[in-house]
Amino acid sequence: MISESELNDTFHQIIEQHKRILFKIARTYCQNEEDRQDLVQEMMIQIWKSLHRYNNAFAITTWLYRICLNIAISFYRKSATRKHLNIPLVEELNSISIEENNEKQEQLRLLEKFIYELNDLDKALMLLYLEDKSYSEISEIMGLSVSNVGTKLGRIKEKLKKLFTIQSIKNERKRIKIALAIG
Repeated sequence: MISESELNDTFHQIIEQHKRILFKIARTYCQNEEDRQDLVQEMMIQIWKSLHRYNNAFAITTWLYRICLNIAISFYRKSATRKHLNIPLVEELNSISIEENNEKQEQLRLLEKFIYELNDLDKALMLLYLEDKSYSEISEIMGLSVSNVGTKLGRIKEKLKKLFTIQSIKNERKRIKIALAIG
């Protein structure tokens, strides 16, 4: 049996080493800072409550993602203040030109908007995919088979591609209307 002191030390070590996971998920599911802090606190409470059930056969990150995503989805569903899902896709766009940067930012904004419109499971899958998790890791975290993860991600990518195509057509029509109005 593990002592309370050892459990406490383990908890603090896990949080310190893997706090990035908690904050990344909180940024994805909460728009404002206050909600993010509340969500991170809820995640830490659940991690503490579940620590004694951690199975060493699984990677600690798999266990953390599973707990934190479940808490985030529940928090997101019951949150009355949610207005926008913030997918932290690209941290820095400094290395590209201003025109490319504006275009990239617009594409990322659209991608965030489209991901926001996905159901909760698909949002979680995309978050993990965008975190460069392998299908095997996603499978363990989400409790799905590897083939199911591949199928679902393929469908999500196809859906996002269609949404981008539709948006591109809409943008082109706007440009044509503006050009005709000017000319």
